Parts: sequence; C-alpha cells; structure tokens
Amino acid sequence: MSTLPTDLRLAWLLTRGSDRREWWRVGLTAVGAALATGIGLAVVALQSLDGFYAVSFGSGLFDSPSDRQNVSLALGLLLIPVLGFLGQCARIGAVHRDRRLAALRLAGAGPWQVRRIAALESGLACLAGAVVATAAVVPLLPYATAWAGVVAVAVPVLGAGVSAVALRRVVADPLGRVRRVRPVRGPGRLFGTATRLLAVTAVAIALTPVFGSPVSFGLGPVAVLVLAVLISLIAIWLSGASSRQLGEGFAAGTSRPALLIAAERMREDPWSTARTHAALLLVTVVGSGFAGVRQILLADLDEKRRTGHLAARMSYYTTGIDLTAAAILVALALVLTALAVGTAESLAVRRRGLAAQAAAGVPHAVLARALLLETALPLLPAIAVAGLGGTAISFWYGASASGHTDVPVPYAALLVPVGVYAACMLAAATSLPLLRRSVRPGELRYA
Repeated sequence: MSTLPTDLRLAWLLTRGSDRREWWRVGLTAVGAALATGIGLAVVALQSLDGFYAVSFGSGLFDSPSDRQNVSLALGLLLIPVLGFLGQCARIGAVHRDRRLAALRLAGAGPWQVRRIAALESGLACLAGAVVATAAVVPLLPYATAWAGVVAVAVPVLGAGVSAVALRRVVADPLGRVRRVRPVRGPGRLFGTATRLLAVTAVAIALTPVFGSPVSFGLGPVAVLVLAVLISLIAIWLSGASSRQLGEGFAAGTSRPALLIAAERMREDPWSTARTHAALLLVTVVGSGFAGVRQILLADLDEKRRTGHLAARMSYYTTGIDLTAAAILVALALVLTALAVGTAESLAVRRRGLAAQAAAGVPHAVLARALLLETALPLLPAIAVAGLGGTAISFWYGASASGHTDVPVPYAALLVPVGVYAACMLAAATSLPLLRRSVRPGELRYA
C-alpha cells in the first residue's frame, strides 16, 4: 500500500538518479522556488512593520502602512507567474523520466501514485531552492526571521501541490509511454461562468456615473483588475479558437510542408496554446495598460510639479512607478521562461513522432519552422487583442482620472505587444537545440 514516506523516499531516489539532461529542469524548479521564497519573505518583512516606520530606501514609499499594504499586494501577485512556471517545469520533468516512471508502473504503482511521486520530486527541488533563498534573504531582511521557517516550508508544499495539479493529465504506461490526456473540448463551464460574470461587472462599471455618483469604484483598482482579467480571458479564448480555425484552414489550403505540419498540430490540440499562453496574455494586458498609465501619470505629475501642486516629492511617485515596472518585467521574464519550458515539453512529448518524420526524410529546417509557426500563428491575434485591450484600459483610466477625455494617446502601450511578441518568438526559438536531439533515430526503438 502506498504511503507518503514511501513515495517521498522514491522521489528522493529518482531525484538523485537524475542524469545531466534532467538537472537543468531541477535547477529551474529550484530557481522558481527561490524566487517565490524571496517574494514571501519580502511580504512578511513588510507586514511585520507596525505603524509609521521610516525606511531608509524607497523615497518614503514603504513608510506608511497603506503604502506597504499596496506593495505587499503587488508582490503577492507575482506568485501567480511563479507558480505557473513551477507547473511547466513539473510537466516537462514527467516526460523526461518516462522509462523510470514506467518501471514504477511495472512494479505495481498506480497512475495517481506515479504522478504523486513526480510531484514530490518537484517539492524536493523546491525545498532546495527555498533553503538557499532563505539563507540569502534573511540577513538582508531581519524582520522576516520569525516567519522564515514557515515560508521555507510553505513554498515546497505549495510547489508540490502545483505540480500535482499540473500532472493530473499525465499518464505513464507500464511499457514506457508517457502521454498527456487532454480534454477534447475547449474551456469548461468555469471559464465561461467567470467570463460572463466579469462581463456583467464591466458593463455595470461602464454604466456607473463616474462623477457625482456615490459609487466610486469605477475609478478604483477594482475596475482596472476586472477589465484586465476580462480582456485576458477573451484573448485566451481567441488563442484557442484561432488555433483551431487556422489549423483547419491551412491544412486544407496550403502546400508548404512546415505550415502543413504546424496546422496539423494546431488542429489536433487547439487549446494547448491557450493553456500555455494564459499567463503571458494576462501579463501583456497588464503591461500595456501600465505603459499607457505610466505615460499619462508622468505627464500629469510633471505638470503638477511645475505648478507646485505635488503633495509629496517627485521621487515618491517615480519610485512607485519604477517598482511597478520592475515587477511587471519580472513577471514577463517568468512567463517567457515558462513558454520556453512549455515548448520544450511539447518537443519531449512528441519526440518519437518527430524522429519518425526525420527518418522519413523531413528536413530539420522544416521541423524547426513548423515549431516556430505553432507558437507564432495562434499567438498573433491573441496578443494583438491583449495589447489593444490594455491600451484601451489605460486610455479610459487616464480620461476618468483627469476628469475629461482630452488626454494624450498612450502610444507607449502600443509598443508593448510588439515587444512581447518578439520576445515570445525568441523564447520559443530556445528549444530548437532540443529539437535536434529529439529527431535522433534512437528514439524510434521505444516507439
């Protein structure tokens, strides 16, 4: 009978038996856990300060309790892309260890036990990263010492839980075949219900009189958050829907080999791109909206500085804006890394099929172009909608906050989706060296 200590011991043995090709996955998991631990310790340190406290850095941004609460909330939101990154690492780890997982199945382990052991492997890697981050951060943030042990334990537990959820559709067969069981339909009822509720909320906000109304949440962060999540859900749905339509259209109307291979892949599983790009599209909406709001805020602050109507020093506002920009850049780096890991996972799952195509005479350059097209085609319309939606949010917010609609067009927001799209293609291209190893004829002997 399977017990947690037994599974934990097996996970430790599997981790110790990892070869050189797998240690990079363990290292990435540890890095993600270290980042989550650092974020948790920073939040704990900020919350441990009582009342007004003069902090020596930040231009007074961390002095008042309300400002510290806002900073803690922004740091907490960074955990979302971190957890998504850990889930991606867990999935690619499962398919790299397929033969050892198959040995566990032959020894009598059930599918759920195998997934649990693989999740515990991720938990052990998270524990290593959490311990290193705690040892490095606690001397810099002595206010977090009391809760350091709790955070160092909570992060591996959370990482193992996220890995178990990420592996819920991974099935290891006793004969060494690891497959992903994907839903044949698109988003489920929860996705549709959340989209409808957010749409109703957005309509209610739009119909709420902004001035002279007792309901003032229309100018608050709640409205921006609702609109950002709603636009992200629309972009996610568009990514899956466009993947299916483009796949069917190109499969029936093109003769280019790379495009045919990419179209067949998109038609086979159109919603895989939507799942992979979900966090990326959310960050694009937030980044576009922030770029526009930043442009409007800096122009407004500069005008108030010239007229002498600033309530605090200019550095107080610019520090907060710069820290927000840094947080968004960190989130973007995480989701781009997760995209690269997800592309590598897709190659690992399909390595036998790719090896068969290469053995049949398909050139490596054609397979490489097909891999990039799988990312480029469905992502283009989705990221365009995300960027335009973020720009619209920034324009609406600037017009509402200034009390009139004569505000400058936030051109900076329009550049964000272009940069994100280019970065996505570079992230997908990092998996091309793995493609060359995946098409080796030796993979066919396990087919």
